[in-house]
Amino acid sequence: MSTQDSPSLTDQGAFWRTEIASRASVIIDADDYFTALRSSMLKARCRIMLVGWDFDARIRFASNEHDGGPATIGRFISWLARRNAELQIHVLRWDTGAIKSMFQANTLMTLLRWIKDPQIHIKLDGHHPFTGAHHQKIVVIDDEVAFCGGIDITRGRWDTRDHKSEEPRRRDPDGTHYGPWHDATTALQGAAARALGDMCRARWEAAGGAALDPVESAVDCWPDGLAAQFADVPVGIARTLPQMDDHDGIHEVEALYLALIKRAKRWIYAESQYFASRHVAEAIAARLHESDGPEIVVVNPTTAEGWLEPVAMDTARARLVAALRECDAHRRFRLYHPFTANGEPIYVHAKLMIVDDEMIRVGSSNFNNRSLRLDSECDVMIDATRAGSTEQRRTIAGIRTSLLAEHLGCEPGEVEDALERTGSLIATISDLQTAGRSLREFEPSDLNALEEWLADNKLLDPEGPDEMFEPLSQRPGLLSRFRHRRR
Repeated sequence: MSTQDSPSLTDQGAFWRTEIASRASVIIDADDYFTALRSSMLKARCRIMLVGWDFDARIRFASNEHDGGPATIGRFISWLARRNAELQIHVLRWDTGAIKSMFQANTLMTLLRWIKDPQIHIKLDGHHPFTGAHHQKIVVIDDEVAFCGGIDITRGRWDTRDHKSEEPRRRDPDGTHYGPWHDATTALQGAAARALGDMCRARWEAAGGAALDPVESAVDCWPDGLAAQFADVPVGIARTLPQMDDHDGIHEVEALYLALIKRAKRWIYAESQYFASRHVAEAIAARLHESDGPEIVVVNPTTAEGWLEPVAMDTARARLVAALRECDAHRRFRLYHPFTANGEPIYVHAKLMIVDDEMIRVGSSNFNNRSLRLDSECDVMIDATRAGSTEQRRTIAGIRTSLLAEHLGCEPGEVEDALERTGSLIATISDLQTAGRSLREFEPSDLNALEEWLADNKLLDPEGPDEMFEPLSQRPGLLSRFRHRRR
């Protein structure tokens, strides 16, 4: 069945809304994002809404400031309010994640300054299940331009696409050096941005904020210097909202992942912070069993960040990849890690998927259970098959080519030549791999009995609020369906 003959993604429950973006671009890495966001915020006249998992007022907001404003995001926001008495700024962040930053002296002073400012409004959003998180990363400016993706406005995120081994600007506010970081987001203008504004206002109200009306008198807030990659393109918006007492669970993100994996004809290229979702792995396994299914390439960090995440995510990844390799008789699945020129791992925080050079999705969700059922998420997708545009397909292919070139340390033209010669993403990567800046294939380490048990029971990555309180004996195991297929 062709893509055109398949049920629409909206019919499959994959989208909340589909709206036209008059302009749209995919932004790779935080250097370009912070620059574009700062430019757009400077043009705001009525309202800025910042919705995030984390927010650090101390970070340096852009590499080079020539606009007269302060360098750090916290002081920049206060400066914006002073220069425009009509501007209202709303900051909404996950409540649990905010606790740690409250004890930073500079952050506390910034919060006190904001609380006294009648134009700046702050909410800590606790409207989530126990152990759940608000994981969306969205900024909406005058309901006219929105940024939606995976980049938090916080420490440890800034980097350039060069991902240099030695980068003196890659330092946290306290001076601590951090390693190379890869990320992605989108810029959207028009009706798609207004839809994201609707969603953010609903979240603001659910968190206890006063109801906000849409902004009617918007001006052009598109950032200076950001080329629009797409024009007048349909954008689908997919959400995860966990089940709560006052609303049912919304699982559009999961539906979109499964539908895209099922629809792929030639190849899937994905970047994700984690690879731990049983549902995503099962959908991939079904395609690997096909004799003529698509190639599937996933780019992951070498290990999850933090002290608890590696226990939950790395162990589940090892178990799932081993199971997928058993299904992969045709050798069409690979999971890779990117490295710098001197062999330092590049942390992959981007959450994106490109299917057949026809569909591209970017958002906050990962290939893990929390993103599909427990945390709040928001992804956006551009579907070139809907518009029937050859130019849009070329643009999506160009984004995929540029990402491969970035990770392989080569020029986009080299990727295009290798892909034309081999007709294969996997063979192209193999041809262009080097000992320096490159992609390296994932090699799982041996798990001990405790790690296997934690992974199989998804104790640290449950499939939604209900499963957290189920007896372990009643939970579907991480590999239950894989075992069923092998019997």
